[in-house]
Amino acid sequence: MRVLFTTLGSPSHGRAQLPLARAFAAAGHDVHVATTPPLVPVFEQDGIRVTACVGEFSPRAFITPELLEQASRLHPDSEAPQDTLGRVMPLAMSGPMARNLLERILPVAREFRPDLILRDGMDLSSCLIAELLGVPQLPTPSGAGNVVDPAEILPGLNAVRRERGLPAQDDPLSIIPHGRIDYVPAAFSFARYLPPSWSYRQAAAVDHWPVLPQWIVRLPTDRPLVFAALGTALPMIRQQAAAADEREQSPISLPDPVLVLRSMIEAARRLQECAVVVATSGLPADTDGLPPHVHITDRVPQPLLLESVDVFLTHGGFNSVRESLRTATPMAVLPQFGDQFANARRVQELGLGREVVDTTADGIAATVRETLTDASIQARVREARLAMLGLPEIDTAVTDLENIT
Repeated sequence: MRVLFTTLGSPSHGRAQLPLARAFAAAGHDVHVATTPPLVPVFEQDGIRVTACVGEFSPRAFITPELLEQASRLHPDSEAPQDTLGRVMPLAMSGPMARNLLERILPVAREFRPDLILRDGMDLSSCLIAELLGVPQLPTPSGAGNVVDPAEILPGLNAVRRERGLPAQDDPLSIIPHGRIDYVPAAFSFARYLPPSWSYRQAAAVDHWPVLPQWIVRLPTDRPLVFAALGTALPMIRQQAAAADEREQSPISLPDPVLVLRSMIEAARRLQECAVVVATSGLPADTDGLPPHVHITDRVPQPLLLESVDVFLTHGGFNSVRESLRTATPMAVLPQFGDQFANARRVQELGLGREVVDTTADGIAATVRETLTDASIQARVREARLAMLGLPEIDTAVTDLENIT
C-alpha cells in the first residue's frame, strides 16, 4: 500500500506524524511525505522518502485584510485580540491556503498514486486531492484541526471544489469521511467540534535513543522540578516574519517570543523553592545574574524530561499537552496564539492544570505554585495517564487503516 503523509507548520507537526509513518514503513508499506524544507530532517532520519514540495510555508502569509474583514462580519461580537487568528483561520485554511497547497501537493500525489492520505490537520487541500484521486484520507493529530469549526470551512472548501470540477458537499464533517486519528482518549479529547476518533497510544519518545544531559541528571531532588518551554512554533514564525518581504507581512500581530521568554525566566527567578529548567528554543536569553536554581538551555528531550517534572510551564501547543498527558505532568499553560488559548481553557476544564491569566512574572510564578500544590490536579493527571496507557499501540493503526482502503 502507498501512503502519502502531508505535514505543515512547526517540527512538532512532523514529530506527531513520525511514529505513524514509522509504523507503516515497518509494516512494508511505501511511505512518502510531502512537507516543507524545515521538516525534511524529521523524516529523513528514519529513511522515509520526503518531498519538500510545499516550500517555505507560513499560514500568516494567507491572512489578508480582506479575510480579516470577512471574519469580522461573521463574528461581530468577538473582540478579544487572541480570537482574531481563530476567527480568520477557517477562511484562510479553506480558501487561499487550500488552493496554494493543492497546486503544490497534487502533482506529487498524482505521481505517487497513494492508496491512503494521512494529512496535517491544517491541510484541507488533501481532502480534495483524496476526492480527485478516489482514495480515503484522515487528519493526523493537530491543534488547528481540533479548534476549527468544520461548518466555517465548508463554504470556502466547496468553492475550491467547484473550481476543480468536484461536487459540493452539504455535510461539514465531509472533511473526515473516514474519521480522524488522535493520540488521546475520548474522555480527554481537545477536539472542540469533531466526533470521537481512531485513538492510539502516544509514543513515549519520538527521537532515537534520547538521553537527558548529565547536568539535569544531577539536579537536586529535594525540591520540585519545574520545566518551562516556549515551544517551536512561535520562534519559527518570528524567524519567517523577519525574513519576509514587507508585502508579505501579516496584518495579524503575534507576541514577541523574546519578551515571552523573558517573562518566563523572570518567573523562574521567583520560584526559589524549586529547580527550574527553561528551554529557549534557541532564542537569545539574558542569563546574567541568574540564581543557581534556574537553568537555561536551548533544548532538551522534552518527552523524556517530562517523566520527572512536577509542573510544566508550557505555551499549550497540542504536542506538548499530549506529552504531558502521557507522563502525568501537571500544566501551567501560558498561551500565545492560535489553538493554544483553547488548549489552555481545556486543560483547566479537565482539571489537568491551570491557565496563566496574569502574564506578569509574578502572575506566572503564582500559577505555577498553585498548580504544584493542588492535589486534585495531581490525581487528575494520573487518571489521564492511565487512560492514555489504555489506548492501543500506534502499530495497530496500520491494520485499522488497511481495512478502509
